[in-house]
Amino acid sequence: MTGMTGGQGYSNNIVKAIDAIRQGKMFLLFDAEGREAETDLTILAQAVKPEDVKLMRKDGGGLICVALDPVACEEIGLPFMADVVRSAHECSSTLGTTVEKGGDLRYDSRSSFSIWVNHRDTRTGIPDNDRAITIKKLGDIVEQVLAGEEVNFGSEFRTPGHVATLRAAKGLVNERLGQTELSIALAKIADVTPAMVVCEMLDDNTGRALPKEDAKAYAEKHEMIFIEGSEVIEAYNIWASAIPTPSEKEIYYNVH
Repeated sequence: MTGMTGGQGYSNNIVKAIDAIRQGKMFLLFDAEGREAETDLTILAQAVKPEDVKLMRKDGGGLICVALDPVACEEIGLPFMADVVRSAHECSSTLGTTVEKGGDLRYDSRSSFSIWVNHRDTRTGIPDNDRAITIKKLGDIVEQVLAGEEVNFGSEFRTPGHVATLRAAKGLVNERLGQTELSIALAKIADVTPAMVVCEMLDDNTGRALPKEDAKAYAEKHEMIFIEGSEVIEAYNIWASAIPTPSEKEIYYNVH
């Protein structure tokens, strides 16, 4: 962790979250009341096992997605899904009209969705074990790319698939405040491979997002860390300020 030792300057909750990430444990991440007001089950992609996928689909119920580091996405060439659909407009005028536009999202200016993939070692791609393989392999390829290794994304993954990839904004929480950016910011702080799984928690009674207090109660019952977006933003700013110069910061982003 560049410029930080022992979590100096971080809140106790952030230190616990960092420890959970490094141990491959799941935790709960809430964005903000003024945004989606959603809590996501969150875990390091490289640590995911089939039983984690099972827990996310049963206790979470939302989409199981993998948030990816923006530098890695650029190197791999992962597009935003909106751009993919715009390019398809040449083949179908109907598809062109479906692309999100300003004002569509009440909580943000755009979504972070990229393509949906399965790893080529999977069969249908949807069972817990298949999705766990795809998720872990996404984490592995991000690690390889950021280490400067040559990779062939298409030789490992196919699309359409059953795991949604999310492109984090280049400026992370200084540019966008979704769980995509919040989770990748936490991965940066924890000094782990910046590929994180997120899955929204839904309320079985209402079908809406699980209320924040209910998510906190779930975290307490299952001995998980519950962390809010505002805490992540504060910690990320501390982390970023510990990188002395812009050039050193650029080097850090290029090798992590």
